[in-house]
Order: sequence, then C-alpha cells, then structure tokens
Amino acid sequence: MDKKKTVNINMKQYGMILALIVVFLIFAAMTGGKNMSPANINNLIMQNSYIVILAVGMLLCVLTGNIDLGVGSIVAVCGAVVGIMIVDYKTSMWVAILAALAIGTLSGMFVGFFVSKLSIPPFIVTLATMLMGRGLTYTLLKAQTKGPLPANYTYIGAGFLPTVKIPFGGGTLDLISIGAALIAFAFIIISEISSIKTKKKYDFPVNPLWQTIVKVGVIMIIVWFFFYKLARYNGIPFVLVIMGLLVALYHFITSKTVAGRQIYALGGNAKAARLSGINTEKVFFWVYTNMGIMCAIAGIVLSARNASATPKAGDQFEMDAIASCYIGGAATSGGIGTIIGAVVGAFIMGILNNGMSLYGWSTDIQKIVKGAVLLGAVTVDLLSKRKK
Repeated sequence: MDKKKTVNINMKQYGMILALIVVFLIFAAMTGGKNMSPANINNLIMQNSYIVILAVGMLLCVLTGNIDLGVGSIVAVCGAVVGIMIVDYKTSMWVAILAALAIGTLSGMFVGFFVSKLSIPPFIVTLATMLMGRGLTYTLLKAQTKGPLPANYTYIGAGFLPTVKIPFGGGTLDLISIGAALIAFAFIIISEISSIKTKKKYDFPVNPLWQTIVKVGVIMIIVWFFFYKLARYNGIPFVLVIMGLLVALYHFITSKTVAGRQIYALGGNAKAARLSGINTEKVFFWVYTNMGIMCAIAGIVLSARNASATPKAGDQFEMDAIASCYIGGAATSGGIGTIIGAVVGAFIMGILNNGMSLYGWSTDIQKIVKGAVLLGAVTVDLLSKRKK
C-alpha cells in the first residue's frame, strides 16, 4: 500500500497574512490597544473599502505586467458625476449610479483601445488619463464640493446591515455579525475539506493534518476577531458586503475561468500567449475596461462615505492600489499574485496608515514608512524567487 503523500505548508504563501498580524500587533502595542477598539476596526474597514476595490481591479493590470496610473482621477470623475446629477439635476440616485458606472466603463474602454489596438504603453496612456481625469473633475465641479448627498445614497458607503443586539459585557452584541462569522467558519472548513479531497483524487501531496489545523485555526481567529469587533459596534458595514462579493467574484474569475488563466499567461510571456492562440488584444481591452468599472464602484463608495463629491477625491489612490498588489505578492513580471493577496496587501497598507495616524506620526513620516514597506516587500519577494 502506498504511503500517504504529504508536503509541508509553503509558508511563503501565507507570509503576508503573518505580516499583517505582526504589523497590527506592533501598532496595538505602540498605541496602547487603540487600534483594536470596535470603532477603529469599523473605521479600518470603511476607510480601506475603496482601496480594496481598486486593488482587486489593479491586480489584473499588474498580472499583465502593467499598471494603471489613472484610477484615482477616474474615481474622482465618477464621484463628481454622481454629485452633480443628484445635487444639481435632482436625479434619482440610481440614475446617478448608472451614469457613474457608464463613465467608468467608457474611461476603461478608452484606455483599453489605446493599449490593445494601438499598442501604446499602458504607463503612458494611464498617465494621460490621470492628468485628464483630474482636470475634468475640477472642470465639472468648478473646484467646488457638491453635497450633501441624500441619506439613501450615503448608506452605500457609511450604512450598516440590520442588527439584532443583545446585552453583553457592559454593552451590546450584534447576533447578525456573530452569525456571519459562523457562516464564514463553515465556508472555510468546507473549502479546506474540498481542497484536500481534490488533491487526493489526483494523487497530489497534501499538508500534514496538524499543519492544516493550525492554518485554518489562524484564519478563523482573524475572521472571528474582526466580526466580534463589528458585533460590539454597529454591526456589519454595507460596504463590507460589497467588498466581499467583489473579492469572491474576482477570486473565482482569476482561479477558475479561462479568462483568468489567460491573464496569467499574458503576464508570464506575452509572445508565447499569442502563439498559443490567446487573443492578447482582447485580454488587454477587457482588463482595462474592467479597471474603469472598478474605479466607478470605488468612486460611488467614496462619495457615499463622504456624503459629497470633491475635486481632490481619489488623490494618490493609484499608489495605494498598486502598492497593495505588490505587497500582496504580485511579481514585477509574470506575476503570481492572487486576489486574496491583493486584499491582504490593501489591509496591510490600511493598518499602516491607521496605526501611524493613531500614534501621531506626521504624513511625511508615514510616506517614508509606506515607501520602505513597499520596497522591502517587493525586494524580499523577488530575491526569494531568484533564489528558488
């Protein structure tokens, strides 16, 4: 009888999750636990929602070996469209949302056309959209803020799901949040069991049981911590539902579909991808069109949370989105980054921003630290790949 094939967990795959935990605990010690309060955990999720959304779309661009520098400006344009239509033209919020999505889609198609059909380097095209988008935002808003936006719209970025609260520990506890955590636990366990069965079916090596238990246990502790803190506050933010659905959708696309595999193939070797029959022009076009749609969603969420549209909205968002992808493990060429990795990278950036602000560091010091973290993460990632 054959011995069971086992292989130790590749810790590199979970390095960023461990880094996230370490960074969070460091700031917990530095701030006296302020970053662990229920209110701050809620703020951490809401403040990073648009960065997570942008990082999900940006990863697809990064996997092709490119980036999109115009996302922050397109976020601002889409938010401005919503603000103008609701405040000035008194349109329904749904009409304004559809208009913003249309503008985002058209901007993505604009970039996709120049990149895929005319073979203009994405860096140049998106640098142009960054400048044009910011100028267009100031022109549309006339350098003014449009607001306040109605409560039914701001619910998208600042609202919470219905709650069922019970007295607990000198405060209250939301049972809906606890139930969501239990559902997440069940999903994690079922996914792990399914993965093990699939590996055994095709005679692939599996991780030792104790390592699997430790891995699942750590993930469940993280999930429980966040949902418990939300339960102690106002419950589950609506924007968390939006993020969850987008992350699940794009994780499925990149890992389970032909379209997702084509992106990885294009990033690995564009010439080989073309010779293998992949329509690289089509892939480039839909990747950048998709990025425009994600910018529109982020613009809607941002303007909803701020209850207004401002000319400076989305400033430097492209840098945080790009950094999230690379910190999350996307290589500079032929990336092997994943959607989950990009999300973890986004929250590492968010925890850094949040922790440094709570500790009282100035914005110039914060930029130095974020730059050093980005450079260090990419350096370690590439050196480990070269060594391997």
